[in-house]
Amino acid sequence: MKETLRVLVVDDEIGMRLAVERALRSHVVPLPELDLDVSFEIAQAGSGEEALELIEEKSPQILLLDHKLPGISGLDVLERVSGEGADMLTIMITAYASLGTAIQATKLGAFDFLAKPFTPEELKAALRKAARHYVVQRQAQRLAEEKKQIRFQFLSVLAHELKAPLAAIEGYLFILRDRLAGDDPAAYDKVVSRSLTRVEGMRKLILDLLDLTRIESGQKKRELCPVDLAESLRACIETVQPAARERGVAVELLTPGSFPLTADKGELEIVLNNLLSNAVKYNRDGGRVDVRIEPRGAQLVLSVADTGIGMSPAECEKLFGEFVRIKNEQTRNIPGSGLGLSIVRRLARLYGGDAIVSSEKGVGTTFAVTLDREPAAG
Repeated sequence: MKETLRVLVVDDEIGMRLAVERALRSHVVPLPELDLDVSFEIAQAGSGEEALELIEEKSPQILLLDHKLPGISGLDVLERVSGEGADMLTIMITAYASLGTAIQATKLGAFDFLAKPFTPEELKAALRKAARHYVVQRQAQRLAEEKKQIRFQFLSVLAHELKAPLAAIEGYLFILRDRLAGDDPAAYDKVVSRSLTRVEGMRKLILDLLDLTRIESGQKKRELCPVDLAESLRACIETVQPAARERGVAVELLTPGSFPLTADKGELEIVLNNLLSNAVKYNRDGGRVDVRIEPRGAQLVLSVADTGIGMSPAECEKLFGEFVRIKNEQTRNIPGSGLGLSIVRRLARLYGGDAIVSSEKGVGTTFAVTLDREPAAG
């Protein structure tokens, strides 16, 4: 990438201004660590007053400012722009440097000093230092703003996701408090059951958020050890069997044998539980969930196919995003955090693989997760 920084040279000696322009006109500062080449666009001012006018018109990113000027001094200019030119770096150039001047200039926000007479190499070194600092500082500011925006969006979505269940529970509590369901105990049992379902949904959201945060921050402690994927699948199938039996959904591992890999058991359970519970939840009554494991070189491919409601290509495209839930008449009353599949994909990528989906509306959905048998630790 390339970028041009504006430099304003303020010096009462025209020869000095022209010499600086000649030295920097075609000079490029490579910043390989930032994948950036920086060049310079030079403007000139012969006095402090002229410099202030130019700064007001179009503030430079780097100000090369002579201390001794006719009229107002370089320090006066620095004092006037220090509050407004937060993104501007000032390099003081002077033949009359003293400790007092340096301290005063530093207090006013000067970034660096260049003593006259200086060589083109010294000038270029000072500009390289300033350019690198400017670019790094700006990128840090941009990242900070992006983090603020992401945090705001995250909290907005979280508040939205929690608002509906909290309102529902509040309504149910009013029914209980005011005995609005009459004298039938079964009606109150139904209210309590609905409240517990909402609470469970919020608990699932919070746990999913904790998992996602730990994965993203790298703070989730991983304990990689030998695991049999087939054995883990059979355990997870047992976990979803009660919900599957309620709706007559058959869940079956169709691939016999064992499939060893190195994995964190907790991470593997998150992946398998999300896939299997979704396959049951979004299935039709009396449907099927077929689970298969396919060795593919150094990887294992796990596929979970259901005979459920299916999705359109547009819905599949956004499915792995955070807080994404496919909302339509068929899914309206199906609980979920909208984070499970995002977590599945992130974990799959930790194992050198990925998670993909194929689906057909009204026919069913198949999720395929690829995992390295020997993932890199990290």
